[in-house]
Formats: sequence, C-alpha cells, structure tokens
Amino acid sequence: MKHTFELLIIALLLFIMAEIYLMARRPRQRGRGDRLPILVDTSVLMDGRVVDLAKTGFLLGQIIVPRSVLAELQLLADGADHAKRERARFGMDAMKELKDVLGDSFQLLDDAQRIPEGVDNRLLQLAHDTGAAILTLDYNLNKVAQVEGIQILNINELAKSLRMSYLPGDELELHLTQKGQDSHQAVGYLQDGTMVVVEQAKKHIGQQKRIEIIRSLQTDAGKMMFARLIESAQPVVPPQTADATPSPKQRVTGRRRNSQAQAKSEPKSQADQQPQKKPAKALSKASTHTPRRQTSSSRPGRRKTSAQREAELVRLADTQS
Repeated sequence: MKHTFELLIIALLLFIMAEIYLMARRPRQRGRGDRLPILVDTSVLMDGRVVDLAKTGFLLGQIIVPRSVLAELQLLADGADHAKRERARFGMDAMKELKDVLGDSFQLLDDAQRIPEGVDNRLLQLAHDTGAAILTLDYNLNKVAQVEGIQILNINELAKSLRMSYLPGDELELHLTQKGQDSHQAVGYLQDGTMVVVEQAKKHIGQQKRIEIIRSLQTDAGKMMFARLIESAQPVVPPQTADATPSPKQRVTGRRRNSQAQAKSEPKSQADQQPQKKPAKALSKASTHTPRRQTSSSRPGRRKTSAQREAELVRLADTQS
C-alpha cells in the first residue's frame, strides 16, 4: 500500500513537470495591452527604412535581432560581391542606429551564430518558440511564415497602404462644396477626408463635376490634392449630304481654288511669251553687228599710190566724155 502511494506521488509530479514544460513551449496568448516582440530579418536591416519607422514611434514591441542575422550581415560584408558588400555594411550601420533610437527596446538575442539550416529557418523557429512576429522584406520568408501561421510585418505593404488613393492623371467625380483660398478656386473632399482644390471652378460650387488630379501635396497636417476641370466633349456635327448647299466657307474655298488656278496659269503664259522675245534679241544682235560689218567694209584700206590715182582720174574723164 505504501509502495503504491509513492508511485502515485511520482506520477503526479511527472505530470506537473510535463505541464509546466508544455506551457513554457506554448506561445503565450497576448491581450490588447501586451506588446508583441518583433524579430528583425537581414533584408530589413539592409533596406534601412526600419530606422525611420522606429523614429516615428510605431514600433512599440521589443525589437529583437538574433546574432545569426548579425553573422549573416558580417559574412556578406566580407564577401566578394561589391553590391552585397555595400548593402551589408549599410545594414550594420542601420542596426547600430536602430539600437541608439530604441534604447532598452532593442535586444540582441544570443543564439547559434552558425545555423546549418539557414537564417530564415532559424527566425521561423524563434517565432514559434517566443510567439513573436517577423519583420521582413523577403518574399519567400513571408509566404512560408503565412503558411505556418506566424505573423509577418512587411514595410512594403505599410508603404503601399499609406500611398495616396489617387495619383496625378487620375480622373474622378467630385462634389464642389465651397470656394477656395483664391477667387477662382473651388474645394471638394474625398471619402477619406482629403481636400481637393479645383482650379477655375468657382462658378461650379454646389455641382458634381468631373476633374483630373494634376498634383498632390503631403504635409504634417495631412494630404491635399490639386485638380482641374475636365471640359465636356463638343457635340459631333453630322456630315453634310451631296445635295446640301455649300456653306459660305466652302464657296470661299472654291474661289480660292479658282484664283490659285489662275495664278498657276499666269506663269505658264508668261513662260510661253518668253520664247517670242528671243527673235527680238536676235534682231537686236543682228542690228548691232550689221553696222560693224558696214563700218568694216567702209574702213579705209591701204593708202593708194599716185599711179593708181591717175588711172582712176583717166577712167572718170573717159566716162564723162
């Protein structure tokens, strides 16, 4: 009897120890007031935007960087690839700055520096053991963690959610409610409360108009957009039939065609008259050359001798007798 009682006590102690072990291994369910620890991946440190995110105060939980992640950064910083080496060194600087910004909220977790199965598997295992979320930009790690039921924080998804709903060039319908700061402006509001200032739209206040976003402005007080009105399309004029009377504009174009035809025919007539002037030029040349020939014939030759002059006088006397 005494031996049986001792066995029951031993079994009860073993059961209590097993229950304590399972409770330690089981992820703790957190309430709304609890802060979720966050495991930081190598890709986030090499990106660097996590430092700006920490400065805004949105990272409320304990930020945990495993030493395996630090070892991977060191390995890449000593590698032969120039691009990866520069990014890894930038990631190490970002981790130092992140530690300075967070202070006590930053923790460097001592785990095995050399992980045979890889850093990603180590992060998944730590997330299972501690119930932490993983802050990563790795697409494959993101998908695997979602399959295993681990919460993932992605900075790219955060940036996408904070992006403006409308970009320059987008068109939308907007109800103009009040006048703007300038005399020609009108103001409307989107569903999320974004103020849209429409140029040259004061006379359309109280109407629903179609606008086009031309630029946007992000300030500490919020975001604001500027837009312009989209004019309604002009009515399409039906084509005229062949029996329709020509418009005055068409008549004018017909006169212009006639004048152009006359203008084209005039150079041709002038060109036809030009060959008729060539004989006149030839005559003028001939007339100018004829006196020269006459002058050349009447040009005095050599001086006559006395015998020749006497012979001519004798012939002249004979003719007179």
